[in-house]
Amino acid sequence: MRLFVGVVPPEGVLDAIERLARPDRPGVRWTRRQQWHVTLRFLGEVDDPDPVAAALDAAPLAPCDARVGPAVRTLGHHVLCLPVAGLDDLARAVVEATAGFGQPPDDRPFRGHLTLARLRRPARPSGLTGGRLDARFPVTDVRLIRSHQEPDGVRYEDLHIVRLGA
Repeated sequence: MRLFVGVVPPEGVLDAIERLARPDRPGVRWTRRQQWHVTLRFLGEVDDPDPVAAALDAAPLAPCDARVGPAVRTLGHHVLCLPVAGLDDLARAVVEATAGFGQPPDDRPFRGHLTLARLRRPARPSGLTGGRLDARFPVTDVRLIRSHQEPDGVRYEDLHIVRLGA
């Protein structure tokens, strides 16, 4: 099964994200509210999620505060996103706890973001970037999430939730 570890913003932040403009444009595939999260670590294919969940339960994962925004931007050539700051230490702890599972951890620096849309060529980000949002929230849990590929897109399923500071 295809897994990742992530953080889901609270409802009030998701409401604010939902109010951002989402113009209908060729080559732009907008993500849905149910897909909005920040990936701390992508694991890829994992046969059994139970050892990953146990590793997360045993890890020293501390609560923190996240900041979403301040502006919609591109990440690479194909992602329209909101930057999310404040999760670096949490992401590092998740990577350390889960290093033995799934694909090897990415060696690039963590870049917290929430994906709003995927851009296909020849989509251009002009007019799509710059939307403003400045939201903060306490991160109180980390989720082990399964990704299901379906005909109308991706659906996510929480397999395990680790409460932080509990």
